[in-house]
Amino acid sequence: MHHHHHHPAAAPESAAPATDPPPPPPVLDPSSLRIHIPSSPHHALPSTPHKRPVVMTSSSSSSTPTRPSPSPFTPPRRRKVPAPAAPAGAAAARHLLRCLHLRLRILLLISLPSLYFLSPTPAILPRSLLADFLSAAAFSCALLLLLCLSLPRLPFALPLPLPLRRARRSPILWSIGSSPSASATTPTTGHFVQVYSNGDVYEGQFHRGRCTGSGVYYYYMSGRYEGDWVDGKYDGFGVETWARGSRYRGQYRQGLRHGYGVYRFYTGDVYAGEWSNGQSHGYGVHTCEDGSRYIGEFKRGVKHGLGHYHFRNGDTYAGEYFADRMHGFGIYSFANGHRYEGAWHEGRRQGLGMYSFRNGETQAGHWQNGVLDTLSTQNFVPGSPIAVNHSKVLNAVQEARRAGEKAYDIPRVDDKVNRAVAAANKAANAARVAAVKAAQKRIPNNGDDLPLSVV
Repeated sequence: MHHHHHHPAAAPESAAPATDPPPPPPVLDPSSLRIHIPSSPHHALPSTPHKRPVVMTSSSSSSTPTRPSPSPFTPPRRRKVPAPAAPAGAAAARHLLRCLHLRLRILLLISLPSLYFLSPTPAILPRSLLADFLSAAAFSCALLLLLCLSLPRLPFALPLPLPLRRARRSPILWSIGSSPSASATTPTTGHFVQVYSNGDVYEGQFHRGRCTGSGVYYYYMSGRYEGDWVDGKYDGFGVETWARGSRYRGQYRQGLRHGYGVYRFYTGDVYAGEWSNGQSHGYGVHTCEDGSRYIGEFKRGVKHGLGHYHFRNGDTYAGEYFADRMHGFGIYSFANGHRYEGAWHEGRRQGLGMYSFRNGETQAGHWQNGVLDTLSTQNFVPGSPIAVNHSKVLNAVQEARRAGEKAYDIPRVDDKVNRAVAAANKAANAARVAAVKAAQKRIPNNGDDLPLSVV
C-alpha cells in the first residue's frame, strides 16, 4: 500500500518579488476527492487525530498524469510596458473627443423613435392603436439591436449565462485504514478491529481481508459470537450468546450450526444433539422448561421418526413421529396405569388399536379422532367379519410394540455433545484472546498501533 503525503513547504519570503505574485494552486477534481487517513504501521500519520485530515486526489493510473482543472482564482495580471509619455494637451483633447463621440451616438440613437411620431401622416389613411403599437415595438427592437452593436462595452450587451443546472458533485468518501482505491475488504492479515455500518463490530484475526481464525463478533444490541472463523463465516467450534438469554455451544459449518451442540433457549428449553444447516436434525434430546423431555429423532427442527416422550404429568409415549406429532404406530402409557397400543394420526388415536385398563380390562377395535367407534371381541365366530377385525387389531398392537422398543433403543449422543461443548468453550477462550490483541492495537502510544477499520 503506497501513501502519497502532501506536505506544503513554506517558501522563503524573498523567493519571489512583490510585484509578481505566485500562481494559484491547482484545483482538485471533485469527482476524485478523498479524505484519507493512512493505515500503514510503518509510516507516521501526517497529522494528529484532532487535526484536519489530508486532502488527496485519487489517480486511476499512475503513469498518465491528469490535467488540472481551470483555477477559480484570479490569474496574475500581465505587466504593461509603459509607452513613451505624450504631451498633456494632446492626450486631453483626444479624451474629450472620444467622450463627445460616444455621447453623440447615444443621443442620436435615442432620438430615432421620436422621428416616427413627428413624421406627417396622410389624412386618407386611418390610424389605429394596433398599428401604432406594432410600429413602436419594431422601432424598440431596432434600437436595442443598434445599441448592442454600437456599445459592446455595456453590461446588457454581453451574453448572460443562465444557471440551467448545478453540477452534481460526487460525495466525499471517507476511507479510514485503507488506501483511497481500496475496496471495503482491505487485504490485511493479522489482528484488527472492524466496525460495520449497521453497528456490528468484529475483533480478532484477519487473513487477506476476511475474518479467518479466532475472533469475536458483536451484533449491535442483540448478541455476540465467539469462536472459529473461516473466510468470513462461522466454521469450527464457537459460542453464540444472545441478549434475551439464549446460548448455543457447539459446531459450525459455513456460518450455520452443523454437527453437535447444545442450545439453551431463553424460555428454559434445552436441545442437545445433532444439527444440520442450522436446524436440529438427527438424534437429540429436547428438554422443556416444565420438565417434559423428548429423546429421539429430529428432522429439520421438529420431532420426526422414532422417539419417546416423557410428559410432565407422568405419561409417556414411545413410537413413531411425523412432523412433530405422534403419527404411525406407538404406545401411550398413562400415569394412572392405563395404556393404548395401536395406530395414531396427527396426535390422536385413529385406526386399529387396543386400550388396556389397569384392572386388566381391554377395549379393541377401530378408533376415530380418539374415540372407539367399532368394537371387537375375542369371542368370535370363525369366518365372521368381527374375527377379521380383531385379528387386524392384534397385528396393529404388535406393530406398536415393535415401534416402542425401537424408540427406546435409539443411539445416545451425549458423549459427542459433551466433547463438542468442551471444544466450543476452548474456541471461545481463544477468540477472546484474539479480540484483546486486536483491541490493544487501538490503544494510543502503542508500538504496533493501527487505526480503526470502518466498513
